[in-house]
Amino acid sequence: MKIFFLFTFSTFFWSPFEQAAASVHYDKILTHSRIRARDQGQNVCALQQVMGTKKKYFSTCRNWYQGAICGKKATVLYECCPGYMKMDGMRGCPAVAPIDHVYGTLGIVGATSTQHYSDISKLRGELEGRGSFTFFAPSSEAWEQLNSEIHRNLIDNVNIELYSALHHHMVNKRMLTKDLKNGMTLVSMYNDQKLLINHYPNGVVTVNCARVIYGNQIATNGVVHVIDRVLTAVGNTIQDFIEVEDDLSSLRAAAITSDVLDILGKPGHYTLFAPTNEAFERLPRGLLERIMGDKVASEALVKFHILNTLQCSEAITGGAAYETLEGNTVEVGCDGESLTVNGVKMVKRKDIVTSNGVIHLIDEVLIPDSAKQVTELGGAQQTTFTDLMIQLGLASSLRPEGQYTLLVPLNGAFSDDTLRMDQRRLKTILQNHIINVKVGLNELYNGQELETIGGKLLRVFLYRTAVCIENSCMVRGSKEGRNGFIHILRQIINPAEKTLHEMLRNDKRFSVFLSLVKAADLDDVLSQPGKWTLFVPTNDAFKGLTDDDKDILIRDKNALRNILLYHLTQGVFIGSGFEPGVTNILKTIQGGKLYLKTVNDTLLINELKSRESDLMATNGVIHVIDKLLYPADLPVGNDQLLTILKKLIKYIQIKFVRGSAFKEIPLTFYNPSITQLTKLIEGEPEFKIVREGETITKVIHGEPIIKTYTKIIDGRPVEVTEKKVTEERIIQGPEIKYTRITAGGSDNEEKLKKLLEDEVTKVTKFIEGDGHLLEDEEIKRLLQGEAPVRKEQPTRRTQGGTARRRTRLAYP
Repeated sequence: MKIFFLFTFSTFFWSPFEQAAASVHYDKILTHSRIRARDQGQNVCALQQVMGTKKKYFSTCRNWYQGAICGKKATVLYECCPGYMKMDGMRGCPAVAPIDHVYGTLGIVGATSTQHYSDISKLRGELEGRGSFTFFAPSSEAWEQLNSEIHRNLIDNVNIELYSALHHHMVNKRMLTKDLKNGMTLVSMYNDQKLLINHYPNGVVTVNCARVIYGNQIATNGVVHVIDRVLTAVGNTIQDFIEVEDDLSSLRAAAITSDVLDILGKPGHYTLFAPTNEAFERLPRGLLERIMGDKVASEALVKFHILNTLQCSEAITGGAAYETLEGNTVEVGCDGESLTVNGVKMVKRKDIVTSNGVIHLIDEVLIPDSAKQVTELGGAQQTTFTDLMIQLGLASSLRPEGQYTLLVPLNGAFSDDTLRMDQRRLKTILQNHIINVKVGLNELYNGQELETIGGKLLRVFLYRTAVCIENSCMVRGSKEGRNGFIHILRQIINPAEKTLHEMLRNDKRFSVFLSLVKAADLDDVLSQPGKWTLFVPTNDAFKGLTDDDKDILIRDKNALRNILLYHLTQGVFIGSGFEPGVTNILKTIQGGKLYLKTVNDTLLINELKSRESDLMATNGVIHVIDKLLYPADLPVGNDQLLTILKKLIKYIQIKFVRGSAFKEIPLTFYNPSITQLTKLIEGEPEFKIVREGETITKVIHGEPIIKTYTKIIDGRPVEVTEKKVTEERIIQGPEIKYTRITAGGSDNEEKLKKLLEDEVTKVTKFIEGDGHLLEDEEIKRLLQGEAPVRKEQPTRRTQGGTARRRTRLAYP
């Protein structure tokens, strides 16, 4: 019977005394390989070989299903699992390979060059003798790849140099792959030299960055692991290497300036991507000088090249993100035989092993965001904005020591018409995207206002899956630089300038809708400060509506308000703030529900397309539609109204229930408030007795607005004046004027004047909400000389430390 031995890479031998082997990464990968090849027979493993090379791997699931390793196509091979062999005429690999001493095992695993060098260096006797050894044996290909000068020196001095080199590959105890823990340091049998072990999650095991390609071949006096390169002695730290390597003098200067060099002299497991002098020379001179002159930036620069884990090149079979000492991550991958950093082939020399890590020489300097100015953070999709910043002089106006936030639209947001604008106007647009403070993504909240360098206030709207600034929502890619943040936006920001009412009034498309709003007494709702979303039908939605139809609508104010307020919701909802494809339910002021979703960047309201969305107003947002909205569950009980609505609404079936009436919607949902700015009106009230036929109006200075009307109290006319004084806007608040008929006589006049002075000065009132007037009974008690019921309250503070407005009512 002819026996065929099959030699593979990375293996595990299930010997009787190793059945309880720990389930480590190497063993898990091998188990998966067995499962993938179970249809090929017993003890068969599946592995991948990189096309055009001799490299074979027991692959991770990711590499297996991609059909590639390091971006190169890989073919599938089925071979005997380690320690097993084929038998003629039998399926699979049913036979177990024989066990020999370490020297004989070198021949079994195909490490014939190492076996030959062991023979000529007089190491054979030791390998055949008593003991328990671990031999990391270079493959025959590894000896061929060794530097020719080093190889020749070893062969020329076999009794000392070659013997010592082979001893450097040996450990004086048996160590299977399950015993080779990540970060472990073993002591070799040559001069107690260190062997650095790494055991990676993808199943790769390395010793001084040499990959174990055939492991766990049990021998009677130890175990043999075949590796893919010849090991050299490791003695120096990364710091030692940098200090003596001429090609790293620029890196050395940067590391000294930033006080990072000493870190690389301490024990650890580091990976340094070391830029050469040539890499530093390719940087713009001004950029390098700025970074080196800023200790924080220079420290960030150097630390961005250092990983706190040891990553040997042979362990990298695909891209992965690794955290640097600077705090951010770099993407380390491979492309064939080349290592890549952030997707770029830049590694000139790999795997310079030191006692505290590994060095890879690179030909580019990696600059972290934390060392960049905020204007340098833009990527390839934001070049239009950054180029305009430079052309219009805005980039140079941002000081390195300042604090800024840039709201940067994507390149596609800039239309040709925008780019052809007058430069002054274009500069104003860009200024609306620059905030004079540093605001990170996690510092933004709903309702926040950000002031631009142009003096505009931008509102922040926070939704379940989106953050929006005015009409534009963010996309992924926020970054923090040395002097600020950059946030990427879908659209150019259009700050609000007008109220909802002003926008409707200035756009002829909405004239019919606006006339109905006016008829329903809803003008104030759309004029005063608030947070609304308004769905506005264009005039096209009212085609076929005659003047008589309109009059019928207007006469039924309840019906009209129900229809119009179905178009209004509390809160500001930006179209692009909705999660795509998901239905969002909004409750309208009318009480019914609107169903909104975005499909292919188009906003749908009750399945009707918005023709234009996200028109920003100071008190909300407008979404334009070309159909009148109506709640499908709201019945109509009037034949005339049903006929009118059927003219306008054809996309739903309107319910008719004879005699049903629309509910009354009071304007209590709208409560104008005055809580931002306050002014305390000080001073004593002035009084004057008026005779029959006279009225006197008292004006409180400070640009008040006065509205006067007459009320009948106990059959007598009483003139009532509403008055407001404020720093921000005029809010109506009452100032009571009255007319009293007296019988004459100075004594009576003096008594009445004194009585009023004593009592009225006690009357104060906070004007809040709708500017409440004193009730008739209160006025009567006051006129009759009774004590007032309202007492002066202490001044309160509102958020932000601003005093709440207190208005003292004066009665002349």
